[in-house]
Amino acid sequence: MSRSQRFQLGSSPGHRAWLVGLGLAWLILSCVASPLLAQGTSADFERSEQLRGLTANTVFRARVEPQWLGDDEFWYRVATAPSEWEFVRVNASEAARDLAFDHGQLAMALTETTGNPHAANALPLESLRWNESRLEFKAGDAWYRWDEATKQLEVIDAPAAAPEPTDNTDSRRGRRPRYSGPGRWGAQSPDGQWEASVRDHNVWLRRRDSGEEFALTTDGVAGEGYSERLIWAPDSSRAIAVKTREVETRRIHLIESSPSDQLQPKLHPLDYAKPGDELPQRTLALLLVDSRQSLTIDPSLYANQWSLSNYHWLPDSSRFLFEFNQRGHQVLRVIAVDGSTGEAATLLEEASPTFIDYAQKHFLRYVDATNELLWMSERSGWNHLYRFDSRTGQLLGAITQGDWVVKEVVEVDEQARTMLLKVVGFYPEQDPYYEHWVRVNWEGTELTALTQANGTHEVTFSPNGQWLIDRWSRVDSPPVHELRRVETGERVVELETADVSRLLATGWRMPERFVAAGRDGTTPIHGVIMRPTHFDPAQQWPVIEVIYAGPQGAFVPKAFSPFHYGQEMAELGFVIVRMDGMGTNWRSKAFHDVCWRNLGDSGFPDRIAWMQAAQRQYDYLNLDRVGIYGGSAGGQSALRALLAHGDFYKVAAADCGCHDNRMDKIWWNELWMGWPIGPHYEDQSNVTQAHRLEGDLLLSVGELDRNVDPASTLQVVDALIKADKDFELLFIPGGGHGAGESPYGQRRRREFFVEKILRHE
Repeated sequence: MSRSQRFQLGSSPGHRAWLVGLGLAWLILSCVASPLLAQGTSADFERSEQLRGLTANTVFRARVEPQWLGDDEFWYRVATAPSEWEFVRVNASEAARDLAFDHGQLAMALTETTGNPHAANALPLESLRWNESRLEFKAGDAWYRWDEATKQLEVIDAPAAAPEPTDNTDSRRGRRPRYSGPGRWGAQSPDGQWEASVRDHNVWLRRRDSGEEFALTTDGVAGEGYSERLIWAPDSSRAIAVKTREVETRRIHLIESSPSDQLQPKLHPLDYAKPGDELPQRTLALLLVDSRQSLTIDPSLYANQWSLSNYHWLPDSSRFLFEFNQRGHQVLRVIAVDGSTGEAATLLEEASPTFIDYAQKHFLRYVDATNELLWMSERSGWNHLYRFDSRTGQLLGAITQGDWVVKEVVEVDEQARTMLLKVVGFYPEQDPYYEHWVRVNWEGTELTALTQANGTHEVTFSPNGQWLIDRWSRVDSPPVHELRRVETGERVVELETADVSRLLATGWRMPERFVAAGRDGTTPIHGVIMRPTHFDPAQQWPVIEVIYAGPQGAFVPKAFSPFHYGQEMAELGFVIVRMDGMGTNWRSKAFHDVCWRNLGDSGFPDRIAWMQAAQRQYDYLNLDRVGIYGGSAGGQSALRALLAHGDFYKVAAADCGCHDNRMDKIWWNELWMGWPIGPHYEDQSNVTQAHRLEGDLLLSVGELDRNVDPASTLQVVDALIKADKDFELLFIPGGGHGAGESPYGQRRRREFFVEKILRHE
């Protein structure tokens, strides 16, 4: 077209009207489309990659690590700004908190003495030791003594065995009490007189002083033999022998296609039992040393084992106790064995029509001095603790009760008859996942809450157990440290409140806690909404869900952090959401039971209802093309979203997913999906449902995944190809479990969501 022709095209009234209309249409389209077209830019990608570094080292006064000076006093160093800090001293009995010394005066004295400048807000003091008003410390290579009263500084010789600073606090955090009862497990008897060995699969005893030897069992054979490790009674007169019927363990083979030390691929065999595989079975025998007898303990009481554990002899050697977990995880028993006759009987039994969460909600403690047994159970519909008579199995009473959950037994004090517990859901007005700490007596009549503030709590204790330091926060509330009295739980003094001013100055946005009813219209589902630093409520923001719905826990962040997983994805132009739907842990038994034989559910009816409720409150949330991603069990769920809920979820990235529960590790899958293997396994397999795929899918897997068999992902690939479905596959040579979280995998995932959601036509 010539210049004159172009001029003529716009010169006539008809042509001019056409061009004006075209311009108006372009303007309207630009106004409508600009909120999405402006997202997913190169600047967004750069900001996404830099967000973690941008927010690092921006929160101060956020951590107290006490160094106790005695029963009631401690000091700590707290960061106040980048490369700045101050020293604080606390007298708990006087509820006094103050600077440990005059920082300015000491800085001046240190500058004068050393000839080097020292700032009051960055004193390089180490190994602090007090003697009344005098402070001894190390700075550089020299030792000094500072007299706070006279403001005098002197150089001193290094104190004898001067300790480096250590945190001598008793954190008790994450420490599950282990019970080591009377008796001994091993080849040698407690009194040292006897030593066991195995010959021809049977137990032989040798008297160590005389060398006398004899066989105590005769029924051991190849493939079903005894171990020389016996469970000896305290008086050495008897022992329990374990005979194991071995089975062939399944072995999978991983191919390392691109090893770094050779050209040719490597084959890596891996023992890897899967659901339905045969398990070893154990038979117990009571060995009577003096009479040289072996009495088989009735195996019908512990048949079809998942495990036998918690072996325990009474101190007088009269009885032997052990715990039996039946395969399928619907029966737990404590079995008592007469130490003279071998007669066995069920002392305590826990049964469930769904599952018993032995992995997370299990506690057993034998208390021999008072013939008691402490036991954890969900029999009331909530996870609590109970006390039984260890002679009769009679229930003596509930230690805890109510519509809340015991999450962990942290400490048991048999002398005081008290327990220290970590609990959730304790305060009805708070988020039910917030961790709190309580102390309770065994009769359940005195329960003292050691933490109260509306947040989730970490606790450390003084060495004498009289004081605790409580660090609490929420995703939208920075950490606060409080000193509290253990006896009453009362707050003594506030130590620190975190300073987040520098973090907020970066443009970082705190996640928002959001609660909405789940599938039943009543059960509250708790989650978070994370917005990008450049968030503008006038724009439309597509939503991406980060999912992990494993029944072993709950996964929405509760504590404050300057960087939460998923926030980097938000920077590309999304709003990120996370929530714990039904079927996850740490709520009621009914809430948890939704997962049973139903892992494909993944709480999706709750998640969808939650997002729809969020959109009703925030109309800038665009649910037209919702994305979702996750790894492992989260990868299984992410793909399931497109297979079962393709009308809502449109784009998914699934990394290293356990897409068919028959292909994954035995313990995790049989616990939630049950045993024996039934048609529900096949019905919920992403492989058998692959033909239902709707939307855009990115699969990723590492070829050396030792957690989830990588064949699980490749079987999905095979099914999708046979169903003629389009998808993308990222296969990572040398990658292990979570290979999709590698820098390369994350970049590909980010680009995938930008392309399929923000640039989707």
